[in-house]
Amino acid sequence: MGSESAGRAGRAALLTVLLVGQFMANIDTAIVNIAAPSVQADLHASAGQVDLVVSGYILAYAVLLVTGARLGDTHGHRRIFLLGLLGFVITSLACGIAPEPVTLIVSRLCQGASSALMVPQVLSGIQLHFTGQARVRAIGYYTLALSGGAIVGQVLGGLLVSADILGSGWRPVFLINVPIGAVLLLAGLRALPPDAVTQRQPLDLHGVCALSSAVSLAVVPLVFGRDQGWPVWSWLCLVASAPAFVWFVVVERRLGAAGGRPLVRLDVVARPPVRWALIAHGLTTLTYLALLFVLALYLQHGLGQSPARAGLAMVSWVAAFGIAGPVLPRLPQHTQRFMASAGCLLLAVGYAAVSTSVALGREDGVLLLVLLGLGGLGLGISSHSLISHLTNAVERRYATDLSGVISTNAQLAGTVGVAVFGTLYSGLAPAPGASAATEAFTTVTAVFAVLALISAGAALRATRHADAAPRGDGTQHAVAKAGRRDDSWRISH
Repeated sequence: MGSESAGRAGRAALLTVLLVGQFMANIDTAIVNIAAPSVQADLHASAGQVDLVVSGYILAYAVLLVTGARLGDTHGHRRIFLLGLLGFVITSLACGIAPEPVTLIVSRLCQGASSALMVPQVLSGIQLHFTGQARVRAIGYYTLALSGGAIVGQVLGGLLVSADILGSGWRPVFLINVPIGAVLLLAGLRALPPDAVTQRQPLDLHGVCALSSAVSLAVVPLVFGRDQGWPVWSWLCLVASAPAFVWFVVVERRLGAAGGRPLVRLDVVARPPVRWALIAHGLTTLTYLALLFVLALYLQHGLGQSPARAGLAMVSWVAAFGIAGPVLPRLPQHTQRFMASAGCLLLAVGYAAVSTSVALGREDGVLLLVLLGLGGLGLGISSHSLISHLTNAVERRYATDLSGVISTNAQLAGTVGVAVFGTLYSGLAPAPGASAATEAFTTVTAVFAVLALISAGAALRATRHADAAPRGDGTQHAVAKAGRRDDSWRISH
């Protein structure tokens, strides 16, 4: 009994360290948005430099996520997680004391790269150390860290900048990571199990270059194009990203055919249970991150609310989102395969209800909070169920392939959502004012409802394919067998 309790305590400590790391990384994708005006005024930065401060993190993070996942597999998940965390702490300090814009921009790029090393090890660790209902619960907390981090980033950023601690203005937005990260480093050294001694395989550098180029060509114009009015270069980059992704596929298939270890196992990603689940998860993430952006514009520019109140508007969403984690594992096992599509349908209902209520002039705070809570519950159920499905749909030895792909898929989807729907909203409501803003917001949220319905169909196809897959073909029943021979990051008790 004592050994079992120690095992549970060890896994709890492991999960806590991993999720706090994930939470910190997610906070930093959003926290600087609120601090941007203060940064510009204090450092006398240009609008373009401020854009790079905000978006440089996202760019480096998105480009290097898959590479970070593979480095964890080849060099040890514990080693790479702690290295990424150490880099995150150092670069956060560099951001907080940056004397001028260029130093801050470079530090933000390095901070994003550090996050890309750390974050993929989180889902890999959950896949490698948790099974059955324990994994379902762990993924519930993981999805809450993903969703909650973005909201906490906005709220915390506003509070820290407004507090102006000792006249430091925006700098605590970054400096707060230093003591938290230092404590997490010490906890990680104790809680994370040692990496097994295995033969290191060379990193697929051709794949890294091909994927990094493709993602960069897609992300850079999406991040910077909207604010610059979609210049010609942004469209050229987007067009060029398509053949770049094709080239990545060719490079990976050649390496796999030659017996090497590609950066991403495309045959795993192409399995119908994985492919359809990634589509569903990408669409729901797209609408969520786009909603964060568009709702802030609507409340502040359209209704004239303060940034702090706009940031708090999504609290009900996150609170409802968090309910899914403890509730779903308690449902009967035979119902859980339907929960992904049910969550997407509930999300669609939430978006439709928000759109309808605002169109009818019922945008008062209480009703909006309730309806946003409905959408948050739907997203929580769908995200939790889809990630649980994905981690069970492949053998454990492919945990690394999946963790990097899931994170990159979500990051790209969110970037596309903010770019497309931010542009749509701004086009429908070009100037501040309640009337045009209300029309724009109702249109955008109605489109979100349609996309959530499409994701429900994709989720249903994913779970149906998983049910139809023959046992022993490399899906659920292969996990335990594969785990015994391929676990490279296991807790021993």
